[in-house]
Amino acid sequence: MSHVVSSRKAEALPDRKIALLDATAGVFARHMPAILAAIGLVVLWQFVVWFFAIPTFMAPSPVDVFFAFRDNAGMLWANLLPTVLETILGFVFGNLVAILLAIWFVHSSTAEKAFYPIAVFIKAIPIIALAPILVLIFGNGLAPKIIIAGLICFFPTLVNMVQGLKSASPAMLDLMRVLSASNTEILWKVRLPSSMPFLFAALKIAATSSVMGAIVAEWIGSSFGLGALIIEATYNFRSPLLYATVVVAAALAVVLFFIVSVIEAKMVRWKPAGTH
Repeated sequence: MSHVVSSRKAEALPDRKIALLDATAGVFARHMPAILAAIGLVVLWQFVVWFFAIPTFMAPSPVDVFFAFRDNAGMLWANLLPTVLETILGFVFGNLVAILLAIWFVHSSTAEKAFYPIAVFIKAIPIIALAPILVLIFGNGLAPKIIIAGLICFFPTLVNMVQGLKSASPAMLDLMRVLSASNTEILWKVRLPSSMPFLFAALKIAATSSVMGAIVAEWIGSSFGLGALIIEATYNFRSPLLYATVVVAAALAVVLFFIVSVIEAKMVRWKPAGTH
């Protein structure tokens, strides 16, 4: 009996490897145009720097940036971790407040009329102008960076979530009221499921915007983080390190976008017209 089980396990292992290889090949096939375009741009970048003999302090070549990664890996990693923490906390804080406010607005038109214009006004303030005010109030610690990252996430999620909660089918809402469902039951069983595509459309925007918010906050007042490293590299004309830091920041935004997209694929099975 044990020989039979062993043989079945041995047969299953190659099947799993084949399935994994097929899945990997499928992923590469779907993203091949983007991969080829990225490689082409890097090659073009290298050629332009070489052909026009552009000085390294003005525009380093991809090779220079690669060496900057190799020589400053420890520094990049040490400054990445604070930015990741600020980004994630700001992402969670901003989106959570936006979702709770959207739920309140949907259940209270008075609250929406009173506070929605204030949210629009706050959004209209340039974040680069708001950041110094928050630093003066909260100091150079973690709090202003989280708030700034959260504010950038806040408005897109608020707008999309309000629209999503209001997009629930009128027929379903009428049915729930006929069945004497409470507002809480209607929220959980009808409104929230209907709002999921709208919410994740906003979360994907917020995932990348939160990185920008954390970096902007670090520009204003911080001695650590990717934003602080960008400022330091710029003032010291360390262009390869500057480019390497920008690439790390962009990679962080892409990773967060990918994570939200994977969660969306697991949770959302339909998308209404007009969502992206």
